[in-house]
Amino acid sequence: MDGALLLDTPVNDREGPGGAALRRSLGEDVLVVIPALNEEAHIETCVRSLLAGDPRLNAVEIVVADGGSRDRTRIIVEELRREFPNLRLLDNPRRLQSAAVNLAAREAGAGRSILVRCDAHAIYPSGYVMQVADSLKRRSVASVVTPMDAEGESCFQKANAWIVDTPLGSGGSAHRGGRKSMFVDHGHHAGFDLKTFLHIGGYDETFSHNEDAEFDTRLRQAGGRIFLDADIRLTYRPRATVGALARQYFNYGKGRARTLMKHGEKPRLRQLIPPATLVACLVGLAIAPFTLWSLILPGGYIVALVLASVAVAAKRRSLCGLMAGLASATMHMSWSAGLFRQLLKGQRL
Repeated sequence: MDGALLLDTPVNDREGPGGAALRRSLGEDVLVVIPALNEEAHIETCVRSLLAGDPRLNAVEIVVADGGSRDRTRIIVEELRREFPNLRLLDNPRRLQSAAVNLAAREAGAGRSILVRCDAHAIYPSGYVMQVADSLKRRSVASVVTPMDAEGESCFQKANAWIVDTPLGSGGSAHRGGRKSMFVDHGHHAGFDLKTFLHIGGYDETFSHNEDAEFDTRLRQAGGRIFLDADIRLTYRPRATVGALARQYFNYGKGRARTLMKHGEKPRLRQLIPPATLVACLVGLAIAPFTLWSLILPGGYIVALVLASVAVAAKRRSLCGLMAGLASATMHMSWSAGLFRQLLKGQRL
């Protein structure tokens, strides 16, 4: 089957003029998948937020794909099913989010043409699911992605949120606080043409991180278009501690390296800057006993972080902003370390 021809066909034209898809409410075409694992603190709020704000949601199929939760996640979902008959609980023996979405797409996608992926620990704006579905249908694209706006509660989390959506934090990724709708190479996954998603094999289930970027690479190779809809926005809470942020970005770096190696891609300039900075700092420190001039490299980086911290603190009128440099350095160095670790390891898991 020609992937490009498939991807250029509008969602509701796939069954031909007068077909069943044209006669149905768009809600009946939508499958929502929520991967979950020990999410008792969030799953009810998440489900309720997804099913609010649009009457068409009554026809949506919403699947919680549970990876073997040991808390009350499954009990809560079963209780919610009494209130929401279109809610379904599915076992995900492979536990990973990538496997959860693939499994639900295969087992619950019959008769549906739109897949919306959601996160169990997120609270979604009213009508989010149908906004994504409407955008996907209106633009006849393979995927719709959305911007994310970071917000924090604790001091470090606020600093993290304030810096992550800037070029010094995320490197200028369009979906990190972006305000312009446009076609992109990658973004925060929201909606997919379900037939296309299955056609290219769904997510690579060997990826525990960066499965979204790896999928988008294959999607582009198949001729698919990815549209960032800046009118559909999500608020998320970044990691609240240095350790948690470091682990997150170390895994992101490993996942990015695997994607690059799998597809023989070259990293972009913004992806080269953090590892180059890490190498420059390490080299500068290593040869400092022989020449203090080498400290210009790590020293310059520290000065840049300090200036950024002061700027963020001044802009936000909060001393918490002084931790922005620490958050930024944690992201840069951890991501770079993960990237190098995986490159040295090769494609092995």
